[in-house]
Amino acid sequence: MTVATGILVLAGTPIGDLADAPPRLAEELTAADVVAAEDTRRLRRLTQGLGVTPKGRVVSYFEGNESARTPELVEELVRGARVVLVTDAGMPSVSDPGYRLVAAAVERGVKVTAVPGPSAVLTALALSGLPVDRFCFEGFPPRKTGERLTRLREVAAERRTLVYFESPHRVADTLAAMAEVFGTGRRAAVCRELTKTYEEIKRGPLGELAAWAADGVRGEITVVVEGAPDQGDAQLGAEELVRRVRVREEAGERRKEAIAAVAAAAGVPKREVFDAVVAAKNAGA
Repeated sequence: MTVATGILVLAGTPIGDLADAPPRLAEELTAADVVAAEDTRRLRRLTQGLGVTPKGRVVSYFEGNESARTPELVEELVRGARVVLVTDAGMPSVSDPGYRLVAAAVERGVKVTAVPGPSAVLTALALSGLPVDRFCFEGFPPRKTGERLTRLREVAAERRTLVYFESPHRVADTLAAMAEVFGTGRRAAVCRELTKTYEEIKRGPLGELAAWAADGVRGEITVVVEGAPDQGDAQLGAEELVRRVRVREEAGERRKEAIAAVAAAAGVPKREVFDAVVAAKNAGA
């Protein structure tokens, strides 16, 4: 059996600001025997920005040729080549090409390592203001309406925070579908153009975000959605709902947002929480 002597390097690339490039990225691109890039034109702009010139062979590695090119790259790795894989932005294999190559390389005993780099998933999650202790990444929702709704319903009861990628052309439809399936009051954040000049984080209940996006959204989009509420919360009494709103208000949140957040967390209509707050106020409680 041939002993693999090469190494596969998954190299993270900036998701927006070139200054975020990992220090090792330029070194790896220069030293590689083969650089496999999702888009060779994007790679050329990246290397020019970093001021480096790859000494090895540059090949394309994208969704259309991933299956055919994987065996070729694995054979080079087995023969001792240092292959660096880069995608257009972020970490390879995270909703980008790479998984097939990693799996094939591991099966042949090839060492696989990484140059850690920026990640839209983690950046959006950190900026969202939503719970980050437990989360799951759902990638891109299906394009077709029926399939999208089916996929969303599959995770409607998921307690962990959900992270999605979405096209600017479909984000309005996706947010509307999320509001329909998860509830209009479920908290979410739309993260647009992360680390770029026009970076924007739009936070709020899904119903409001869907209305906002209806006018059109530009740029690269990551959507973060709060996990499903504890079903036990649905039995909360009016007194507890009012208490939770007050806690949020005392922390600086506006009453309207506090009511929406409490309703979403408890799995009850906003009107129910609003009425409880008004009744408590009228009662002098």
